[in-house]
Amino acid sequence: TESLNEVDDVLEKLHPLVIGGTAIGTGLNAHSEFGKRVCIEIARFTGQPFKEKENKFAGIAAHDAFVSASGALKRVAVSCTKIANDIRMLGSGPRCGIGELIIPSNEPGSSIMSGKVTPSQTEALTMVCAQIMGNDAAINIGAMQGHFELNVFKPLIIHNFLNSCKLLADAGNCFTDFCVMGIEPNTERIQNFVGESLMLVTALVPHIGYDNAARIAGAAHENGTTLKEEAINMGLMDEKTFDRLVRPEAMVVPTED
Repeated sequence: TESLNEVDDVLEKLHPLVIGGTAIGTGLNAHSEFGKRVCIEIARFTGQPFKEKENKFAGIAAHDAFVSASGALKRVAVSCTKIANDIRMLGSGPRCGIGELIIPSNEPGSSIMSGKVTPSQTEALTMVCAQIMGNDAAINIGAMQGHFELNVFKPLIIHNFLNSCKLLADAGNCFTDFCVMGIEPNTERIQNFVGESLMLVTALVPHIGYDNAARIAGAAHENGTTLKEEAINMGLMDEKTFDRLVRPEAMVVPTED
């Protein structure tokens, strides 16, 4: 959400246009209201609040607005990569992976592994995100090439920027429709993982101390047992007390005083 908000915030930086500045921002040989009138027409045609840039010299010599806008798209790409990779890892399996998520089967399986659900949408999204990061690098390099009053790398900058916009929009829609909307939790597997987790022992520390909690976790790991079994075996608490103290659903928020 924060990444998308940054995109919204940076859009206004793209609205000022240098139309009418002619060669280097002087407006020489152009009507004094040419830029203003054209911007009004562009705004009317697009429905976007385009306007005449006050400092046309700066607008022709540099393209800082596109650097900022591309950076915002890159931030979205970074966020999407993290989300897609998490889904891919959580959906790995069904037996030799994590398998906490059931992702949609968009293809008839692997060409060599029958029945395999290939995380193709996560793979596609992460490849798109890699391209957007590459486009951002090209835009940054292009923006550096503003020598004195003119930056002639405009075609490179706008080509990569528009490419990033289209790729991100298309990939986001596909990922939503063909992956996110069809994801289901593997509740049984999640519950098994939570029940076998050794890290839940953290909830016992305020009640039995760090050393005793560490003893329980160490014994459970060594014996292949659960925290509850070892806590009861060591005589540190009974089953009812353990269930009252170790509640995973209560451990996702700060502890109340």
